[in-house]
Amino acid sequence: MTKEDARRFMSRREFLAGGLAAFAGLPMLGKTGFAARPGTAPAGLDEKIGQMIMVGFRGLTLEADNPVIADIRDRKIGGVVLFDYDVPSQSPVRNIASPEQVGALIASLQETAATPLFIAVDQEGGRISRLKEKYGFPATVSQKHLGGLDDAAVTRACAEAEAAVLAEAGFNLNFAPVVDLDVNPENPVIGGLERSFSADPAVVVRHAREVIQAYHRAGVLTTLKHFPGHGSSKNDSHLGFTDVTGTWSKRELEPYAEIIGEGLCDAVMTAHVFNAEIDPRYPATLSRPAIQGLLREGMGYDGLAVSDDMQMKAVSANFGLKEAVIRAVDAGLDILIFANNSVFDPEIAAAAAGILKGAAAAGVIPEARFDRSYERIMRLKRRMRR
Repeated sequence: MTKEDARRFMSRREFLAGGLAAFAGLPMLGKTGFAARPGTAPAGLDEKIGQMIMVGFRGLTLEADNPVIADIRDRKIGGVVLFDYDVPSQSPVRNIASPEQVGALIASLQETAATPLFIAVDQEGGRISRLKEKYGFPATVSQKHLGGLDDAAVTRACAEAEAAVLAEAGFNLNFAPVVDLDVNPENPVIGGLERSFSADPAVVVRHAREVIQAYHRAGVLTTLKHFPGHGSSKNDSHLGFTDVTGTWSKRELEPYAEIIGEGLCDAVMTAHVFNAEIDPRYPATLSRPAIQGLLREGMGYDGLAVSDDMQMKAVSANFGLKEAVIRAVDAGLDILIFANNSVFDPEIAAAAAGILKGAAAAGVIPEARFDRSYERIMRLKRRMRR
């Protein structure tokens, strides 16, 4: 998709709001960014590829035989995502049991890494919260609740409290706020779970801004999701093919354009939704017209773009791993997430890295493409607190 094509989906005001100049003012999180470890050599292709992979893993503590240690040390993965419940085994034991335990686990993970890791979590508030009261964390409220109150001061206070909890534990990246519009309240994965602030883009932007700024003050990065909009869907992309062609509207792009235009966007997470009006062949996560076209060229966004979980069935049931990995990177994504929490595959990071190394060797993906993602990743990591 060309820039002219992208403009068809947005007004001139929205398009111009996303200009590249907005990124000059991105704030530094915390007092300092991280410093390279002594003796660190320039990154080679293996490390650049590794930084583009984020995985989920099992364990309340980091034992010597945990496969994620090899992913961090040998494959140099860029990050991990923590969960409180292990879906494949239907076990309540995964990564989160108490504030003290989580803090110790995160410290162990960071001590293992030569390059500081993104330590991510889905802490949206309400039903989508991994840090729950039963584990000793404070109660939270949903984004729908906050949007319904429509009181920026209340949203700010709630976000500041949540951000302080994440920062204290050692998380540096929250997969929130959700900026999907609540256009279908019966949506099983957005509206039905009270994850959206509102159907009104202005309300969504107003409250997302408060959340982002609160997290920035605490030194935690945030993520806008799920681009280009999951709020109108009738199906759950965790479970299978999700087509929004007949329900999606360009209004769903407005929160992204506004927040990117204000220079507040740290990262954007894509949705595995299919929209034939944007790409007649692929869902957004694998779509060059969606990511390189609408997001990067259309909105002037040169920040971090991450996938939703690549093991969700909207992708995994319709595309082989090799095709999905290569298409996601070609589309413009910088980090591929393998949550390992719909299926658990301790070798998934090795498999994904091998696919990308093979694609580089064959010239399918030029090394400059890996350079660009590595630059975006490291630029954001330099904004993390030590």
